[in-house]
Amino acid sequence: MANPWLKKNPFMSMWLSAAHSAAGQARGQIAASAKRQGSAAITQATQEVMSFWTGALTGAAQPRNRRKTKR
Repeated sequence: MANPWLKKNPFMSMWLSAAHSAAGQARGQIAASAKRQGSAAITQATQEVMSFWTGALTGAAQPRNRRKTKR
């Protein structure tokens, strides 16, 4: 007599397929979000470094002397 616990269950198979599909979609969304955030952080850091060094090389703009107006 065959062991009934080793028999394939079609409902379990369908449920697991759906669960794997949902998990795969969630994993893809999380990976895409992480990649976007990483790219944004690198872009921002690069812009800050470039603005720092270009400001250091060209010097800061001197404020203009304005005449005081009489009231």
